[in-house]
Amino acid sequence: MTFLIHGATGAQGAPVLAALLPVIPDVRAAVRDAAAYRGGGVPVSVDLSSVDSLAAAYAGVDGVFVHLPIGSPAQQAEHAAAIVAAVRRARPARVVVSTSGGRIDVPEAAGSPLDVLVRGIRDAGVALAVVEPRLYLENLLLPVVVGPVRTEGVLRYPIRDDYAVSWSSHLDVADVVARLLRDPSVTGTVGVGALPALTGRDLAAAFAEHLGRDVRFAARTPDEFGADIIPLFGEEGARPVIEAYRWRATQASEAIDAATSAQARLGLTPRTPGEWLRDIGV
Repeated sequence: MTFLIHGATGAQGAPVLAALLPVIPDVRAAVRDAAAYRGGGVPVSVDLSSVDSLAAAYAGVDGVFVHLPIGSPAQQAEHAAAIVAAVRRARPARVVVSTSGGRIDVPEAAGSPLDVLVRGIRDAGVALAVVEPRLYLENLLLPVVVGPVRTEGVLRYPIRDDYAVSWSSHLDVADVVARLLRDPSVTGTVGVGALPALTGRDLAAAFAEHLGRDVRFAARTPDEFGADIIPLFGEEGARPVIEAYRWRATQASEAIDAATSAQARLGLTPRTPGEWLRDIGV
């Protein structure tokens, strides 16, 4: 079997690559510059804006893992259109898409780059599984978040005190993607995340136990959070993130559907926040 993993040096692709390498002999790492790549697998240079580049990489493979990288809406739209066109041309046997925390099941998602990507691949008639996490535990490792946890014992994050989320880690998503690539019988949406969903207080409690000190949760506004992350991601990259948290402020909660969860569909249970902290060695 041959799998191609987009973003093989990034936060999402690298754990998928690591999960597959021990069990799959032919794993290809889709990167910008194959000559500069030093990781595992076989490097393949791809340009997310080029249909020709993507189609050449997809030709003859058994599975592709893809997600839209952080960027402006225009950049993401360009990448989504190119990926869909390449899938239609090369017709890989299977595609697994991560929504990267985005939503495709809400009215405001219609016409978004993620919606274009998922609908385009589905309409192409290629076997498709959509991995749908909510918020990533790795978000808590941003310096503006984990720094105050360590220095002040305060976990500040832009969600309400009562906002329950099916948090998951990139490691959990990688476990699900690796299973889906190897098992083409499972199609459709697979939610990834904690059930029951967790509040900020639950996360603070996990940090407190792991660090051996008191940690409390403190809600922030999306704009306060945005002011801190713009220097990290740039204005264009941070703006969709800020808007996503503004949207969350209008919602009651953000739990995955138990019926389509990885727990129900694949028998895979995500790490608890405490297990995640242990596994990454924070």
